[in-house]
Amino acid sequence: MNRVYMLGGLRTHIGVRNGIFKRVRPEVLGGRIVRALCEKYGIKGPDALFCGNAVGPGGNIGRLLALEGKLPERTPAMTIDLQCASGLAAIHMGALSIMAGENDVVFAGGTESASLQPRRIYVENDERAQERNPEFTAAQFIPGEFSDDAMLLGAERAAKEAHITREMADESALLSQNRAKQVEEAGLLNSVILPLYGSTRDEAIRKRMSEKLLARAPRVTDFPGGILTAANTCTINDGAAFVILVSERWARRHGVMPSAEIMSMKMMGSDPLVPPLSADRCVSALLSDRGLFYKDIDAFEYNEAFAVISADFRKNHPDVAERLNRWGGALAYGHPYGASGAEIMIHLMAILSHEDGRYGIASIPAAGGVAESILISHVDESFWKGRSIFRTAAEIPFPVEV
Repeated sequence: MNRVYMLGGLRTHIGVRNGIFKRVRPEVLGGRIVRALCEKYGIKGPDALFCGNAVGPGGNIGRLLALEGKLPERTPAMTIDLQCASGLAAIHMGALSIMAGENDVVFAGGTESASLQPRRIYVENDERAQERNPEFTAAQFIPGEFSDDAMLLGAERAAKEAHITREMADESALLSQNRAKQVEEAGLLNSVILPLYGSTRDEAIRKRMSEKLLARAPRVTDFPGGILTAANTCTINDGAAFVILVSERWARRHGVMPSAEIMSMKMMGSDPLVPPLSADRCVSALLSDRGLFYKDIDAFEYNEAFAVISADFRKNHPDVAERLNRWGGALAYGHPYGASGAEIMIHLMAILSHEDGRYGIASIPAAGGVAESILISHVDESFWKGRSIFRTAAEIPFPVEV
């Protein structure tokens, strides 16, 4: 089986719905990112592109994105909809294609525009037309459940099952915001963010978040004893992010040192009624498969669409609690559905590089109780086994603002 490495990745700033990117089509955002990746790494085009997208207009937006990004016409592209985990599933599928020897260079990630999410409606002869408006915004994930608030209700049930209080959730939300604010001020992610259409920052980071503001935040459901509020639930967002996956032979032949190696991947189903809890359950299974323990992992990136996800991790794994979302998570940056998997993977690579860590895990729970997790290992100069001529990603010119 061929070994798979990541050279690096790029993402847009993350905009809030009807914010900086409110009129920018998702394939255009993603197209600018993949074009910039080609320029940054001197690649004419990948062998294939895998694109996550959850609320777009349908069709193969990955192919449209590749053409918008002026990738060679020979580049095949496919679109993956695993809802919140779409971008991480795209990386999983791209890595498998390299492991199988089919490809040497793959672009994988996703793009999303909640601002331009099409309106959808069931036809008259679909019984679900009677269960809803019949216009709907969220697809059906569980038999018998038709609510557009299905994910919110799932998070409330997860909080109840995991015994997560509002105070615990608010604490996680504040920590995420504070960490993201510090990272933004230090510019630690500047090298992996491509400013587009006048964007200057991730719009969802709230610089003045406090315990008092969290306490005053309104609830977002009518769930009995519910804990979800507008402040401990992520915003709705626009953005795009992609990583470059390569085979070992390609990296050595081109003299470029990768950032990380993909060590293991896991996709699994869990209780569909409490989807947020599936992320950590998937990670537990992945670690068991590899004979590793939580203490062996230097950084965890969980897509915290709801604070219950990070609060549950800290409750269950107090010895490594500080290793979760070390630079902040989706509660601060936002969650552009199909792009989030590549976004947190880019953050994970940056954290391991900056903090000299070895192992990292990215994990995302998705609607219907399906989770995706990927274990990576940071690559250092020993990759070259004594060879002194190579280029790191930092030595490759970064594209200018566009």
